Amino acid sequence: MKRVLTKSSDRKICGVCGGLAEYFDVDPTIVRIAFVLLIFFTALFPAIIAYVLMALIMPE
Repeated sequence: MKRVLTKSSDRKICGVCGGLAEYFDVDPTIVRIAFVLLIFFTALFPAIIAYVLMALIMPE
């Protein structure tokens, strides 16, 4: 079975974290918490830019 990275229907903002959680088969809450921690540890902008790029690039 081929896995495809797509946005999730379990959305809070754009479905990026939910889609990553489905792709790696982990709980979406863990991915969201990890992303928030990444935002704080990278001084806000790099993680937010990465999220926006993933939101634009990832298919529905």
